[in-house]
Amino acid sequence: MIQKHHLSILSLLFCGLLFFSCLGQKKSTAVRTDAIDWVSFEDLSKISKKKPKKVMIDVYTDWCGWCKKMDASTFQDPKIIEYLNKNYYSVKLNGENKTAIRFKDKDYNFVANGRRGYNELAAELLNGKMSYPSIIFLDEELESIQSIPGYKDVPTLDMILNYFGGDHHKDTPWADFAKSYSAAQE
Repeated sequence: MIQKHHLSILSLLFCGLLFFSCLGQKKSTAVRTDAIDWVSFEDLSKISKKKPKKVMIDVYTDWCGWCKKMDASTFQDPKIIEYLNKNYYSVKLNGENKTAIRFKDKDYNFVANGRRGYNELAAELLNGKMSYPSIIFLDEELESIQSIPGYKDVPTLDMILNYFGGDHHKDTPWADFAKSYSAAQE
């Protein structure tokens, strides 16, 4: 009986110590560098209201070789991952998505066109210029800043992310920024 009582007290003390040690721990503020935190359009609408950030949308298709290369290389780079996770909400958009997407209180549907077709949201965000891969940047109010077509390697995407992420697009021409950014990286 006494042994059971001692075990109960020891168990209670252990649980108390564990509880109070957890209270003293600070929540980690480190940004992930192992994978991009992709969010859906549904989640984007909710989280951007609570904590506004710019948005980077990767528009791709299942058959696009350059899209797959970008996923396997550029989007795997720790520097790109860290910058995106810290400064942007990242969203993947299949330009040929057949499922309706709700964004900014509007439904976007699939439109059959030839052998494939397209999703109306991709067409709207790309201004009808359906090119894969493409990257679309939105501001903190989810309004379009710019879309950029084509494959981007790590140094190029890093420069582009910093251009929009640092709001340099508001007062610095791209050519001037690119020149100064490249010189600073050397």
